[in-house]
Amino acid sequence: MAHLDPLILRLGVALGIGLLIGTERERRKGEGEDRAPAGLRTFALASLSGAIGFVTGGVPLLSVLIIGVFGLTALAYWQARDEDPGLTTEIALSATTVLGGLAMTQPGLAAGVAVAVTVLLNARSALHGFVRSGLSEGEVRDALIFAAATLIVLPLLPDKALGPFGALNPHAIWIIAILVMGIGAVGHVAVRLLGARYGLPISGLASGFVSSAATIGAMGARALKEQQSLAAAAAGAVLSTVATIIQMALVLAATNMATLYALRLPLACAGFTAVAYGAIFAMLALQNPSAEVNERGQAFSVKTALLFVAVLSAILLASRALDQWFGAAGVVAAAAVAGFVDTHSAAISVATLVGAGKLTAGKSALPILLALTSNTATKVLLAATSGGFAFACRVIPGLVLVILAAWAGWAIRPA
Repeated sequence: MAHLDPLILRLGVALGIGLLIGTERERRKGEGEDRAPAGLRTFALASLSGAIGFVTGGVPLLSVLIIGVFGLTALAYWQARDEDPGLTTEIALSATTVLGGLAMTQPGLAAGVAVAVTVLLNARSALHGFVRSGLSEGEVRDALIFAAATLIVLPLLPDKALGPFGALNPHAIWIIAILVMGIGAVGHVAVRLLGARYGLPISGLASGFVSSAATIGAMGARALKEQQSLAAAAAGAVLSTVATIIQMALVLAATNMATLYALRLPLACAGFTAVAYGAIFAMLALQNPSAEVNERGQAFSVKTALLFVAVLSAILLASRALDQWFGAAGVVAAAAVAGFVDTHSAAISVATLVGAGKLTAGKSALPILLALTSNTATKVLLAATSGGFAFACRVIPGLVLVILAAWAGWAIRPA
């Protein structure tokens, strides 16, 4: 069977692009004198014109064609601006011409973009309804703040160690602030979709895999803003520690199985306690119908995010100062200091020493548990500063019970 000429195939892709977008526009074209000026045939011809123009004259001729199509669409818009002030069809027609030319060099990319354009055009009602009715002013403002924090502020911050002891990296610290805002937004979406009674515990557990400490800060902000969601926020905060323990087990399994085996009882006891304590507050939230009363307000608290990074920066400074002043000659001291910031990196370093034969598996449990303890101290401080007294009184006992359960598991380990 003879193969088709690649040029014919690419022209076919260009035609398909025009027909695809044109079909969607034809359905909205209307009939009679008030119908829109561009439909199925117009879009198909525009795409083919772009393809043929690129083949015969390259980018210069394609540019001329695009300018010509844009001029025609501008004229059509000018004539019909009183009846239809929108520019969607006109811009889509110009884009179709560009995609027709693109199909001659990158047909796969052109086809993918054409599908995305068609989906976007077809989702008009859903998108308009979501923006006009589904989003509040506060949510739109928060989305803009998040975009500015991510796309404007973050690239401007230096990505290097600064400050006393070289403890502070502005770029890395701002990423944590973005993370706190992002987790708050995830919790907000979960509450909108599932209600506070279900959404906060579920999002707390899921967000804990990103950062348990950041999740506690975000849940504290939610509890401070919506007192009726206090139990659900506390459940989400404590359940985030379940993710920490699961991650710890996975990290140890990937690094050194002997270390995981040595910590099997402490991790199991801590995990069971976290699940049980979080489940208690989740059940209390389910029994509280007022928790479903949720106004569409802010998606996250910028103040909480800034407070969170301020506390974290202080912890970073303190841990680096301890390391500089007293040294970290012992594995135990090093792990305890590292745990204030990240318990998993401390666990990896200890498990690596076990794998290298520099530390026995039996002796690896103590430094890792100390890292968990210092990390719990960080979470306790964040819970105390982010959500107010009532939130702290519910979350801090759970955090303390979890770490006590871990130490109890270590105490009853087989000899």
